[in-house]
Amino acid sequence: MAQTVSSEAFKLPSGPLNQLSGQAFLSPSLKAMQSDASTNPISLWLEQARTLWNGAAGQPSCAQCHDDIETMKSVAPQYPKWSDKQSKLINMEDQILTCSQRTQRPLKSLENTELLSLSALLHSSSAGLPFQILPNQDLKQRWQVELNAGAKLFTTRMGRMNLACTHCHDLNIGKTMRADVISPGHPTGFPIFKLSWQSMGSIDRRLRACYSGVQAEVPAPGSPELRQLELFLKSRAQDMPIEGPSLRR
Repeated sequence: MAQTVSSEAFKLPSGPLNQLSGQAFLSPSLKAMQSDASTNPISLWLEQARTLWNGAAGQPSCAQCHDDIETMKSVAPQYPKWSDKQSKLINMEDQILTCSQRTQRPLKSLENTELLSLSALLHSSSAGLPFQILPNQDLKQRWQVELNAGAKLFTTRMGRMNLACTHCHDLNIGKTMRADVISPGHPTGFPIFKLSWQSMGSIDRRLRACYSGVQAEVPAPGSPELRQLELFLKSRAQDMPIEGPSLRR
């Protein structure tokens, strides 16, 4: 059954708007749904992820390599990061996909439901920790190139609407667009369960939706520009705590 949220008057949070996460821009009904495990659809995804993590008796599982999920608490804050082995910037979902290739049940896509549930569980275990995406010293130059590319994308006009990310997420915070209140775009709540999708979705999917929204050519899932944008956005939110997985309208 589809989840619906009634239309509500939204009151802007007090304080500097550019320092707030997306959670602060949720409607009262969404905040209530998110805080109630019995109505929050994310609970089902986390339950599925715990089953996948621990595995059935005699079957391969994440826990066989990585132990209890609590030992992974510091993992999600480190992504995206540069992978020398893959010679590219990778995020949490990329890493899960890579790990799955070493099992008897390799996953096929970045939006696979099992992959997203595992990402949700890993982010949930890291809740409250700030992003820690600064590179090792030997990777600093490569990381800086990727960060600069993300910053350029954030400020580059694109699409038929001729808009850049900064026009919404710096210059129009708090205004309404298509029934959504524009936030600063701090990605602390991912992965998200978006009611209009009726599914969990990655930051990859959300960024691709933004490309579509400004009527620009949409990058393929996992494209370098999506990872560069993610790196820049998380750098902007460097000292903010992880709040995901979370609900969105």
